[in-house]
Amino acid sequence: MPASAKPCAWPVSGEGAVVLPAVTEPDLDVVDAPIGIFDSGFGGLTVARSVVDLMPNEDIVYLGDTDRAPYGEKTIAEVRRYALQCLDRLVAQGVKALLIACNTASSAVLRDARERYDVPVIDVIMPAARRASSATRNGRIGVICTDATARSLSYEDALAAVPGITLTTQACPKFVPYVEEGVTSGPELEAIARDYLEPIREAGCDTLILGCTHYPLLAGLISYVLGDDVTLISSSHQCARASYSLMADSGLLHSEPRESIRYFLTTGNAERFERLGRRLMEGFVHDVQSVHADRNPLGDRASCATE
Repeated sequence: MPASAKPCAWPVSGEGAVVLPAVTEPDLDVVDAPIGIFDSGFGGLTVARSVVDLMPNEDIVYLGDTDRAPYGEKTIAEVRRYALQCLDRLVAQGVKALLIACNTASSAVLRDARERYDVPVIDVIMPAARRASSATRNGRIGVICTDATARSLSYEDALAAVPGITLTTQACPKFVPYVEEGVTSGPELEAIARDYLEPIREAGCDTLILGCTHYPLLAGLISYVLGDDVTLISSSHQCARASYSLMADSGLLHSEPRESIRYFLTTGNAERFERLGRRLMEGFVHDVQSVHADRNPLGDRASCATE
């Protein structure tokens, strides 16, 4: 287990409710508050890991709404309602910043979230779009995403003001279920990937935005299908970089080395989340607790594994 993690260190009370540091106390500096990271499921763990890599001294609270995932096949109204419930919970825990680590949710609630909360809110779409526009050599950018993100035209809007850009958007709805089951390779998935990525190849795109935070876990397969000449832009990594810049500019970063804590919450089954999270993220996930997004926590905590 990474040195920055505290295994089996869940503070709980009552019905297993997660008790995080009381950052709303007047005498406690907001710098000591954790960073809140929200996703519809497991994909946002790629954002969380990038955040820890870039900001190892920061505590994080991750909430995955796995009970209602995937978001990509839901209406924008449903996504908005579910996402705001989850973000409300994170804000109630006293986070100092919110990362919407889900392209679909970013498309649906970013503006509402920035008006609703008094903490910085960082999305995954604009940072990825900015990086792609600077990385492309021929102006042809592809984006692969969920159906809901494609319908929202969020990447089209993000790149609309950039001259000389041609965007090819391809929804890849079958990718997320494979990742959520821990499948990231194999002949069946490769055949699906080749079918999805053919329009990107035909358009001559030299840059591809992985417009779903699940997709970095498929980066090896995607790069294999498209070839090394296509630059992959991870919305997860770009979100983490944008978060670092924003918090550094705002004076919210810890400046001294410290032992940080990672909290993992899911609206679904805690043991399944921890098992899959450990497998996909090489032990990054631990001590997962199950909560209701719109009610009190259930207290269904995954057992602590010994390492």
